[in-house]
Amino acid sequence: MTLVLVLAACLLAVAVVMTLTALRARQLGVVAVVDVAWGLGFVVVALIAALLGSLSDEADARRWLVLAMVALWGGRLAWHVRSRALGDHQGKEDPRYAEMLGGSLQDVGMRAAVRRVFLVQGGAQWFVSLPVQVGAVLAVEWWPVVWIGLLVWAVGLTFEAVGDRQLKAYKAQPKESRPQVMDQGLWAWTRHPNYFGDAMVWWGLWLTAGLASGWLPGLLTVACPAVMTFFLRNVTGAKLLEKKMMERDGFPEYAERVSMFFPTPPKKRR
Repeated sequence: MTLVLVLAACLLAVAVVMTLTALRARQLGVVAVVDVAWGLGFVVVALIAALLGSLSDEADARRWLVLAMVALWGGRLAWHVRSRALGDHQGKEDPRYAEMLGGSLQDVGMRAAVRRVFLVQGGAQWFVSLPVQVGAVLAVEWWPVVWIGLLVWAVGLTFEAVGDRQLKAYKAQPKESRPQVMDQGLWAWTRHPNYFGDAMVWWGLWLTAGLASGWLPGLLTVACPAVMTFFLRNVTGAKLLEKKMMERDGFPEYAERVSMFFPTPPKKRR
């Protein structure tokens, strides 16, 4: 019964977060504000799940560890995305969303944005966070899996944070003197270390909150990080961004040398 309450409360929380975000998007005239709500929405879900988990006789302190993991990831991501929106995009629409919508928010209208972005993002947010919700009401069955998950999460967060920092340092260089594309550091191993890191974070959370609760909770929630990985690579992340990036000088050659998503040793320059 507690699990049903947690699932329902988290679904309601996601609906509220996405509704408020849609209203803010209409006020600003850009859909990209949803990226800030993406990370923060997960933090809200984890907080509600942890608080309501106290109603379960099986729940233990692991839910607070999971909350801390989600809060560190989501808070950092929201701050980074907000800084990028004010800096790189200067308050304008993110090209990814312009591509997804088929134009600006003013061109397609708010109904289309709600249908194509906010409903999709809200549904994905609730679904992907299911391991967090389930783990909040269940006891840990395998503690070693908790620590393995924490390690995977830490590797993912490092990839994401370091990759973002390296890209920011690259963009801070004068365009005349910097390389055509960012191909140093983690970007020499994968063209999207931030998206790869994001996926790793959620596989780590699945291990810590889902699989560590037992084989059945793990099996029932394994689709959640898999869906997140698929979206990051093929739908809203890497592939969508590269449609625009392939038009830049030097990027097609960079793409031939460096793996798109999973880190691998780079090929030698021709």
